Amino acid sequence: MMSSDCSDTASFSALPPGGHRAVARCDALGVAPYSEEKDQLFRPYLSASYRATCDCIAGWMQSAGMKTRIDAAGNLVGRYEGLTPDAPALLIGSHIDSVRDGGRYDGMLGVLMGVELVAHYAAQGRRFPFALEVIGFGDEEGSRFPAAMLTSRAVAGLLKEAPADMQDPAGITLQDALAEDGLARERMPEASRKPEEILAYLEAHIEQGPVLEAENRAVGVVTAIAAQYRFRVRMKGVAGHAGTMPMTLRQDALAAAAEAVLAIEKIGQSGPSDLVATVGQLTVVPGVPNVVPGEVVFSIDVRAGDAAVRNAATAEIHTALEALAARRKVTLEISLQQDLPATPCDAALTDMLSEAAQSVTGTVPRRMVSGAGHDAMILAALSPVCMLFIRCEGGISHNPAEAVNPSDVEQAFQVMTRFIEDFAGRRP
Repeated sequence: MMSSDCSDTASFSALPPGGHRAVARCDALGVAPYSEEKDQLFRPYLSASYRATCDCIAGWMQSAGMKTRIDAAGNLVGRYEGLTPDAPALLIGSHIDSVRDGGRYDGMLGVLMGVELVAHYAAQGRRFPFALEVIGFGDEEGSRFPAAMLTSRAVAGLLKEAPADMQDPAGITLQDALAEDGLARERMPEASRKPEEILAYLEAHIEQGPVLEAENRAVGVVTAIAAQYRFRVRMKGVAGHAGTMPMTLRQDALAAAAEAVLAIEKIGQSGPSDLVATVGQLTVVPGVPNVVPGEVVFSIDVRAGDAAVRNAATAEIHTALEALAARRKVTLEISLQQDLPATPCDAALTDMLSEAAQSVTGTVPRRMVSGAGHDAMILAALSPVCMLFIRCEGGISHNPAEAVNPSDVEQAFQVMTRFIEDFAGRRP
Protein backbone atom coordinates (compact mmCIF):
# COMPACT_ATOMS: atom_id res chain seq x y z
CA MET A 1 0.00 0.00 0.00
CA MET A 2 2.94 2.36 0.55
CA SER A 3 6.30 2.65 -1.09
CA SER A 4 9.25 1.46 0.94
CA ASP A 5 11.50 3.95 -0.88
CA CYS A 6 12.88 6.88 1.06
CA SER A 7 15.56 9.14 -0.36
CA ASP A 8 17.89 8.95 2.64
CA THR A 9 17.59 5.24 3.50
CA ALA A 10 21.05 4.42 2.18
CA SER A 11 22.73 7.01 4.40
CA PHE A 12 21.57 5.11 7.49
CA SER A 13 22.79 1.67 6.41
CA ALA A 14 25.91 1.92 8.58
CA LEU A 15 23.97 2.86 11.71
CA PRO A 16 22.54 0.11 13.95
CA PRO A 17 19.03 0.47 15.36
CA GLY A 18 19.08 2.92 18.25
CA GLY A 19 19.00 6.51 19.40
CA HIS A 20 21.69 7.79 17.05
CA ARG A 21 19.79 6.55 14.00
CA ALA A 22 16.53 7.97 15.35
CA VAL A 23 18.14 11.42 15.57
CA ALA A 24 19.65 11.12 12.08
CA ARG A 25 16.28 10.17 10.66
CA CYS A 26 14.57 13.09 12.42
CA ASP A 27 17.13 15.37 10.79
CA ALA A 28 16.44 13.85 7.38
CA LEU A 29 12.72 14.52 7.80
CA GLY A 30 13.28 18.18 8.68
CA VAL A 31 13.50 19.41 5.07
CA ALA A 32 11.48 19.25 1.84
CA PRO A 33 9.65 17.19 0.70
CA TYR A 34 8.85 16.48 4.36
CA SER A 35 8.03 20.13 5.01
CA GLU A 36 5.58 22.49 3.30
CA GLU A 37 8.11 25.31 3.47
CA LYS A 38 11.54 25.46 1.86
CA ASP A 39 13.31 27.37 4.63
CA GLN A 40 11.47 26.12 7.72
CA LEU A 41 9.82 22.98 9.02
CA PHE A 42 6.05 22.98 8.72
CA ARG A 43 4.30 19.63 8.43
CA PRO A 44 0.54 20.03 8.90
CA TYR A 45 -1.89 17.13 9.05
CA LEU A 46 -2.96 15.64 5.68
CA SER A 47 -0.66 17.95 3.69
CA ALA A 48 1.61 16.82 0.87
CA SER A 49 4.57 16.90 3.27
CA TYR A 50 2.63 14.86 5.83
CA ARG A 51 1.87 12.28 3.15
CA ALA A 52 5.53 12.13 2.03
CA THR A 53 6.65 11.74 5.63
CA CYS A 54 4.21 8.89 6.26
CA ASP A 55 5.46 7.14 3.10
CA CYS A 56 9.06 7.46 4.25
CA ILE A 57 8.43 6.27 7.81
CA ALA A 58 6.28 3.43 6.48
CA GLY A 59 9.28 2.29 4.44
CA TRP A 60 11.44 2.24 7.58
CA MET A 61 8.70 0.37 9.42
CA GLN A 62 8.51 -2.24 6.69
CA SER A 63 12.30 -2.64 6.69
CA ALA A 64 12.05 -3.24 10.44
CA GLY A 65 9.59 -6.09 9.91
CA MET A 66 6.31 -4.28 10.42
CA LYS A 67 3.11 -4.33 8.43
CA THR A 68 1.89 -0.79 7.87
CA ARG A 69 -1.42 0.94 7.32
CA ILE A 70 -3.09 4.33 7.45
CA ASP A 71 -6.07 4.17 9.77
CA ALA A 72 -9.43 5.89 9.24
CA ALA A 73 -8.20 9.07 10.92
CA GLY A 74 -5.03 9.33 8.84
CA ASN A 75 -2.63 8.04 11.51
CA LEU A 76 0.30 5.87 10.42
CA VAL A 77 0.40 2.48 12.19
CA GLY A 78 3.06 -0.22 12.01
CA ARG A 79 2.63 -3.64 13.63
CA TYR A 80 5.25 -6.22 14.61
CA GLU A 81 3.45 -9.40 15.58
CA GLY A 82 4.01 -11.17 18.87
CA LEU A 83 4.57 -14.86 19.53
CA THR A 84 0.93 -15.50 18.70
CA PRO A 85 -1.00 -13.81 15.87
CA ASP A 86 -3.45 -11.06 16.78
CA ALA A 87 -2.08 -10.72 20.32
CA PRO A 88 -2.84 -7.42 22.10
CA ALA A 89 -0.20 -4.76 21.59
CA LEU A 90 2.14 -2.51 23.48
CA LEU A 91 1.61 0.76 21.60
CA ILE A 92 4.58 3.11 21.16
CA GLY A 93 4.46 6.47 19.43
CA SER A 94 3.91 10.22 19.30
CA HIS A 95 2.93 12.67 16.57
CA ILE A 96 4.11 13.30 13.01
CA ASP A 97 2.75 16.81 12.47
CA SER A 98 4.60 19.99 13.44
CA VAL A 99 3.90 23.60 14.26
CA ARG A 100 4.92 26.22 11.72
CA ASP A 101 8.67 26.91 11.87
CA GLY A 102 9.00 24.08 14.37
CA GLY A 103 11.80 21.78 15.48
CA ARG A 104 12.80 18.40 14.11
CA TYR A 105 12.36 16.32 17.28
CA ASP A 106 9.05 17.36 18.80
CA GLY A 107 6.78 14.34 18.31
CA MET A 108 8.81 12.82 15.50
CA LEU A 109 11.52 11.52 17.85
CA GLY A 110 8.95 9.46 19.76
CA VAL A 111 7.63 7.90 16.55
CA LEU A 112 11.09 7.00 15.26
CA MET A 113 12.19 5.63 18.62
CA GLY A 114 9.35 3.15 18.24
CA VAL A 115 10.60 2.19 14.77
CA GLU A 116 14.14 1.73 16.13
CA LEU A 117 12.92 -0.46 18.99
CA VAL A 118 11.13 -2.80 16.60
CA ALA A 119 14.15 -2.87 14.26
CA HIS A 120 16.32 -3.77 17.27
CA TYR A 121 14.18 -6.76 18.19
CA ALA A 122 13.57 -7.84 14.59
CA ALA A 123 17.34 -7.97 14.03
CA GLN A 124 17.53 -10.44 16.93
CA GLY A 125 14.54 -12.41 15.69
CA ARG A 126 12.92 -11.71 19.04
CA ARG A 127 9.20 -11.54 19.65
CA PHE A 128 7.11 -11.07 22.76
CA PRO A 129 3.84 -12.44 24.15
CA PHE A 130 2.34 -9.21 22.81
CA ALA A 131 2.66 -7.33 19.54
CA LEU A 132 4.63 -4.11 19.26
CA GLU A 133 2.75 -1.38 17.43
CA VAL A 134 4.19 1.99 16.48
CA ILE A 135 1.81 4.87 15.79
CA GLY A 136 2.40 8.32 14.31
CA PHE A 137 -0.53 10.55 15.19
CA GLY A 138 -1.63 13.05 12.58
CA ASP A 139 -2.57 16.27 14.30
CA GLU A 140 -1.42 16.58 17.91
CA GLU A 141 -0.50 20.22 17.28
CA GLY A 142 -3.71 21.33 15.58
CA SER A 143 -1.54 23.41 13.23
CA ARG A 144 -3.86 23.04 10.24
CA PHE A 145 -7.40 22.52 11.54
CA PRO A 146 -8.63 24.19 14.77
CA ALA A 147 -8.76 21.00 16.85
CA ALA A 148 -5.63 19.57 18.42
CA MET A 149 -5.34 15.83 19.09
CA LEU A 150 -8.23 15.02 16.78
CA THR A 151 -6.66 11.78 15.56
CA SER A 152 -5.59 10.48 18.97
CA ARG A 153 -9.14 11.14 20.16
CA ALA A 154 -10.33 8.96 17.29
CA VAL A 155 -7.99 6.12 18.32
CA ALA A 156 -9.03 6.40 21.97
CA GLY A 157 -12.70 6.14 21.02
CA LEU A 158 -13.46 9.69 22.14
CA LEU A 159 -14.36 11.01 18.68
CA LYS A 160 -17.95 9.92 18.19
CA GLU A 161 -18.41 12.26 15.24
CA ALA A 162 -15.81 14.35 13.43
CA PRO A 163 -16.64 18.07 13.06
CA ALA A 164 -18.61 18.70 9.87
CA ASP A 165 -17.75 22.36 9.32
CA MET A 166 -14.02 22.41 10.07
CA GLN A 167 -11.79 24.28 7.61
CA ASP A 168 -8.12 25.16 7.42
CA PRO A 169 -6.93 28.77 6.82
CA ALA A 170 -7.08 28.20 3.05
CA GLY A 171 -10.75 27.21 3.26
CA ILE A 172 -10.13 23.51 2.62
CA THR A 173 -12.54 21.39 4.64
CA LEU A 174 -11.51 18.44 6.77
CA GLN A 175 -13.66 16.27 4.51
CA ASP A 176 -11.84 17.38 1.37
CA ALA A 177 -8.41 16.99 2.97
CA LEU A 178 -9.27 13.44 4.06
CA ALA A 179 -10.65 12.62 0.63
CA GLU A 180 -7.25 13.33 -0.94
CA ASP A 181 -6.00 10.23 0.90
CA GLY A 182 -9.12 8.19 0.21
CA LEU A 183 -10.47 8.82 3.69
CA ALA A 184 -13.80 10.24 4.84
CA ARG A 185 -14.75 12.48 7.75
CA GLU A 186 -17.73 10.36 8.78
CA ARG A 187 -15.50 7.29 9.03
CA MET A 188 -12.86 8.82 11.31
CA PRO A 189 -14.37 7.20 14.43
CA GLU A 190 -13.57 3.81 12.86
CA ALA A 191 -9.93 4.41 13.88
CA SER A 192 -10.96 3.62 17.47
CA ARG A 193 -9.23 0.71 19.19
CA LYS A 194 -10.77 -1.61 21.75
CA PRO A 195 -9.27 -1.64 25.27
CA GLU A 196 -8.55 -5.35 24.96
CA GLU A 197 -6.39 -4.66 21.88
CA ILE A 198 -3.96 -2.29 23.64
CA LEU A 199 -2.09 -3.32 26.80
CA ALA A 200 -0.34 0.02 27.37
CA TYR A 201 0.93 3.14 25.61
CA LEU A 202 4.55 4.31 25.86
CA GLU A 203 5.56 7.74 24.56
CA ALA A 204 9.07 9.18 24.44
CA HIS A 205 9.25 12.94 23.94
CA ILE A 206 11.72 15.77 24.28
CA GLU A 207 11.13 17.56 27.58
CA GLN A 208 10.32 20.94 25.98
CA GLY A 209 11.65 22.53 29.15
CA PRO A 210 14.97 23.19 30.92
CA VAL A 211 14.74 20.99 34.03
CA LEU A 212 16.68 17.96 32.81
CA GLU A 213 19.44 20.12 31.38
CA ALA A 214 19.67 22.13 34.62
CA GLU A 215 20.07 18.89 36.57
CA ASN A 216 22.44 17.32 34.02
CA ARG A 217 20.14 14.38 33.31
CA ALA A 218 19.61 12.70 29.95
CA VAL A 219 16.14 11.39 30.73
CA GLY A 220 13.26 11.89 33.12
CA VAL A 221 10.09 9.98 33.94
CA VAL A 222 6.72 11.71 33.62
CA THR A 223 4.26 11.21 36.46
CA ALA A 224 1.38 13.28 35.06
CA ILE A 225 0.39 15.66 32.29
CA ALA A 226 -0.78 19.02 33.57
CA ALA A 227 -4.36 20.18 33.68
CA GLN A 228 -4.90 23.09 31.33
CA TYR A 229 -7.34 25.94 30.99
CA ARG A 230 -7.30 28.32 28.04
CA PHE A 231 -9.37 31.50 28.00
CA ARG A 232 -10.15 34.33 25.62
CA VAL A 233 -10.43 37.70 27.35
CA ARG A 234 -11.93 40.89 25.92
CA MET A 235 -11.42 44.22 27.69
CA LYS A 236 -13.41 47.07 26.19
CA GLY A 237 -12.90 50.75 27.05
CA VAL A 238 -13.39 53.87 24.96
CA ALA A 239 -11.22 54.75 21.97
CA GLY A 240 -10.18 58.40 21.81
CA HIS A 241 -7.74 60.82 20.23
CA ALA A 242 -4.29 60.41 21.78
CA GLY A 243 -3.72 64.17 21.82
CA THR A 244 -7.04 65.41 23.19
CA MET A 245 -8.14 62.71 25.64
CA PRO A 246 -6.91 63.71 29.16
CA MET A 247 -5.09 60.96 31.05
CA THR A 248 -7.47 61.27 33.99
CA LEU A 249 -10.53 60.62 31.83
CA ARG A 250 -9.26 57.71 29.76
CA GLN A 251 -10.77 54.23 29.67
CA ASP A 252 -7.68 52.71 28.06
CA ALA A 253 -8.26 49.04 27.28
CA LEU A 254 -4.56 48.38 26.60
CA ALA A 255 -3.41 49.92 29.89
CA ALA A 256 -5.98 47.72 31.66
CA ALA A 257 -4.78 44.67 29.74
CA ALA A 258 -1.15 45.49 30.58
CA GLU A 259 -2.02 45.54 34.27
CA ALA A 260 -3.93 42.29 33.79
CA VAL A 261 -0.92 40.60 32.20
CA LEU A 262 1.26 41.53 35.18
CA ALA A 263 -1.41 40.32 37.62
CA ILE A 264 -1.62 37.00 35.80
CA GLU A 265 2.16 36.65 35.90
CA LYS A 266 2.24 37.39 39.64
CA ILE A 267 -0.44 34.79 40.39
CA GLY A 268 1.42 32.22 38.28
CA GLN A 269 4.60 32.92 40.26
CA SER A 270 2.89 32.60 43.62
CA GLY A 271 1.93 28.93 43.41
CA PRO A 272 3.84 25.63 43.35
CA SER A 273 6.60 25.17 40.78
CA ASP A 274 4.41 23.32 38.29
CA LEU A 275 1.83 26.14 38.16
CA VAL A 276 2.26 28.35 35.09
CA ALA A 277 0.11 31.18 33.76
CA THR A 278 0.78 32.69 30.35
CA VAL A 279 -0.55 35.45 28.13
CA GLY A 280 0.72 34.51 24.69
CA GLN A 281 -1.56 36.41 22.34
CA LEU A 282 -2.82 40.00 22.38
CA THR A 283 -4.77 42.01 19.80
CA VAL A 284 -5.22 45.77 20.14
CA VAL A 285 -8.09 47.67 18.46
CA PRO A 286 -7.81 49.98 16.59
CA GLY A 287 -4.07 49.45 16.91
CA VAL A 288 -2.82 52.80 15.59
CA PRO A 289 -0.29 55.19 17.22
CA ASN A 290 -2.57 58.19 17.72
CA VAL A 291 -5.66 56.53 19.22
CA VAL A 292 -6.20 55.43 22.82
CA PRO A 293 -6.94 51.70 22.50
CA GLY A 294 -10.64 50.99 22.85
CA GLU A 295 -10.51 47.21 22.91
CA VAL A 296 -7.99 44.48 23.62
CA VAL A 297 -8.43 40.73 23.20
CA PHE A 298 -5.87 38.39 24.78
CA SER A 299 -5.36 34.77 25.74
CA ILE A 300 -4.72 33.19 29.13
CA ASP A 301 -3.22 29.72 29.49
CA VAL A 302 -3.16 28.25 33.02
CA ARG A 303 -1.61 24.85 33.76
CA ALA A 304 -0.68 22.76 36.78
CA GLY A 305 -0.09 19.11 37.57
CA ASP A 306 -3.02 19.19 40.00
CA ALA A 307 -6.42 20.36 38.78
CA ALA A 308 -7.19 21.92 42.18
CA VAL A 309 -4.08 24.12 41.91
CA ARG A 310 -5.02 25.15 38.37
CA ASN A 311 -8.59 25.90 39.42
CA ALA A 312 -7.57 27.96 42.44
CA ALA A 313 -5.14 30.04 40.37
CA THR A 314 -7.80 30.55 37.70
CA ALA A 315 -10.31 31.77 40.28
CA GLU A 316 -7.71 34.20 41.64
CA ILE A 317 -7.00 35.49 38.13
CA HIS A 318 -10.70 36.05 37.46
CA THR A 319 -11.10 37.97 40.72
CA ALA A 320 -8.06 40.15 39.98
CA LEU A 321 -9.23 40.95 36.45
CA GLU A 322 -12.76 41.81 37.61
CA ALA A 323 -11.38 44.20 40.24
CA LEU A 324 -9.03 46.04 37.88
CA ALA A 325 -11.68 46.22 35.16
CA ALA A 326 -14.08 47.88 37.60
CA ARG A 327 -11.38 50.29 38.82
CA ARG A 328 -10.35 51.25 35.27
CA LYS A 329 -13.97 51.43 34.03
CA VAL A 330 -13.55 48.88 31.22
CA THR A 331 -15.87 45.99 30.49
CA LEU A 332 -14.58 42.46 30.85
CA GLU A 333 -15.56 39.26 29.05
CA ILE A 334 -13.83 35.94 29.79
CA SER A 335 -14.71 32.86 27.74
CA LEU A 336 -13.35 29.35 28.23
CA GLN A 337 -11.71 27.98 25.07
CA GLN A 338 -10.16 24.73 26.32
CA ASP A 339 -10.38 22.57 29.43
CA LEU A 340 -7.97 19.62 29.61
CA PRO A 341 -8.02 17.64 32.84
CA ALA A 342 -4.83 16.52 34.54
CA THR A 343 -3.79 13.09 33.33
CA PRO A 344 -1.83 10.95 35.78
CA CYS A 345 0.42 8.36 34.17
CA ASP A 346 -0.19 4.77 35.27
CA ALA A 347 1.57 4.27 38.61
CA ALA A 348 2.76 0.71 37.96
CA LEU A 349 4.10 1.55 34.49
CA THR A 350 5.74 4.72 35.79
CA ASP A 351 7.50 2.70 38.50
CA MET A 352 8.63 0.18 35.90
CA LEU A 353 9.91 2.93 33.64
CA SER A 354 11.72 4.52 36.60
CA GLU A 355 13.38 1.21 37.45
CA ALA A 356 14.48 0.83 33.84
CA ALA A 357 15.91 4.36 33.85
CA GLN A 358 17.76 3.76 37.10
CA SER A 359 19.19 0.50 35.77
CA VAL A 360 20.51 2.25 32.64
CA THR A 361 21.70 5.54 34.16
CA GLY A 362 22.81 4.31 37.58
CA THR A 363 20.88 7.10 39.32
CA VAL A 364 17.34 7.54 40.60
CA PRO A 365 15.55 9.30 37.73
CA ARG A 366 13.90 12.69 37.96
CA ARG A 367 10.13 12.33 38.18
CA MET A 368 8.32 15.28 36.68
CA VAL A 369 4.99 16.70 35.57
CA SER A 370 4.63 17.57 31.89
CA GLY A 371 3.40 21.12 31.45
CA ALA A 372 2.83 20.46 27.74
CA GLY A 373 -0.04 18.39 26.41
CA HIS A 374 0.67 15.10 24.65
CA ASP A 375 -1.22 12.35 22.85
CA ALA A 376 -0.64 10.24 25.98
CA MET A 377 -3.23 12.31 27.86
CA ILE A 378 -5.84 11.26 25.29
CA LEU A 379 -4.70 7.62 25.08
CA ALA A 380 -5.21 7.33 28.85
CA ALA A 381 -8.91 6.88 28.07
CA LEU A 382 -8.01 3.69 26.17
CA SER A 383 -5.15 2.11 28.12
CA PRO A 384 -2.59 2.70 30.88
CA VAL A 385 0.05 5.21 29.71
CA CYS A 386 3.61 6.15 30.62
CA MET A 387 6.04 8.74 29.27
CA LEU A 388 9.80 9.19 29.08
CA PHE A 389 11.28 12.67 28.68
CA ILE A 390 14.56 13.31 26.85
CA ARG A 391 16.73 16.34 27.56
CA CYS A 392 16.66 19.06 24.90
CA GLU A 393 19.14 21.89 24.57
CA GLY A 394 18.11 24.99 26.50
CA GLY A 395 14.65 23.53 26.96
CA ILE A 396 13.81 24.98 23.53
CA SER A 397 10.96 23.48 21.51
CA HIS A 398 8.50 24.56 18.79
CA ASN A 399 11.49 26.37 17.36
CA PRO A 400 14.08 25.53 14.66
CA ALA A 401 16.74 25.79 17.39
CA GLU A 402 15.33 22.64 18.99
CA ALA A 403 18.25 20.23 19.59
CA VAL A 404 19.05 16.94 21.31
CA ASN A 405 22.26 15.09 22.10
CA PRO A 406 22.28 11.74 20.23
CA SER A 407 23.96 10.15 23.27
CA ASP A 408 20.98 11.18 25.41
CA VAL A 409 18.62 9.66 22.87
CA GLU A 410 20.67 6.46 22.84
CA GLN A 411 20.35 6.32 26.62
CA ALA A 412 16.58 6.78 26.28
CA PHE A 413 16.55 3.95 23.74
CA GLN A 414 18.28 1.68 26.25
CA VAL A 415 15.75 2.65 28.92
CA MET A 416 12.90 1.80 26.57
CA THR A 417 14.35 -1.61 25.66
CA ARG A 418 14.75 -2.41 29.36
CA PHE A 419 11.17 -1.31 29.97
CA ILE A 420 9.80 -3.51 27.16
CA GLU A 421 11.70 -6.54 28.41
CA ASP A 422 10.59 -5.94 31.99
CA PHE A 423 7.03 -5.42 30.80
CA ALA A 424 7.17 -8.80 29.03
CA GLY A 425 8.68 -10.52 32.07
CA ARG A 426 6.07 -9.24 34.50
CA ARG A 427 3.00 -10.10 32.46
CA PRO A 428 1.21 -13.38 33.23
